Formats: sequence, structure tokens, C-alpha cells
Amino acid sequence: MNDKGKIVFGLIVFLVIVTFPLWYGLVTAGTVSPPDVELPASEKNCVENKEYMVAHHMDLLDQWRDAVVRKGRINYTSRTYGKTYEMSLTKTCMKCHNNREKFCDRCHTYADVDPYCWDCHLEPEEVK
Repeated sequence: MNDKGKIVFGLIVFLVIVTFPLWYGLVTAGTVSPPDVELPASEKNCVENKEYMVAHHMDLLDQWRDAVVRKGRINYTSRTYGKTYEMSLTKTCMKCHNNREKFCDRCHTYADVDPYCWDCHLEPEEVK
């Protein structure tokens, strides 16, 4: 029995099916630039510099959660600016970034992530 042709054909079909998402993504992908994240005009800086916040804000929020809930600490001193902030999503972060749809959701949709912040926290009402 000589099934060499069938085996090669089967391997080719398998490789095409397995690599299809890669090829499809390369062919159909456009260039999408990330949303521009800006502070409100009334603020000079965030709790850390912009580059750090864009890359590590979720790590910072997780650290804040653990410090507040598990250790009872409520203050955070910025490594960049040396200023002390209250570790609070709603009182500190949402004070400046008060429009969830315009600020949070835009970036999270771009990054295709579904944060669980609002499972516990109440979303502040937008300031009119």
C-alpha cells in the first residue's frame, strides 16, 4: 500500500487549516493606531508618568487593591513625582478621568480586554 500522496495531501490541508488565522490576519489587518490618552486640562500629571501608566496601570491598580483591602494602607507615594495620593479608583483615578466611555472603554476596546473593575466598584456619574 502506497498512501504517501494521501499523507502529504493531509499534512498540507492540516497546515493550511492550522495557519489560516495567521494568514487571514496578515491579509486583512489594517494599521490601527492606539487611542490618544490625555489628561484633563486642569491636571498636570497622573500619579505616575504617562508611559508607566499606559503600560502598567492595571498592575498599579492591583497593587492598590491589595494594599488597601489586605494591608489596610490607604496612601500611595508616587515614584515619579513624590506626591502622596489616596489609593482609590473612584476618588483618585476617576476624579480626573471621569468619563468611563471616553477614557477607559476606548483603550480597553482597542486592547480587546474586559477589566473587572466595575464588578465591585460603582461607576461614578459623569459630570455634566
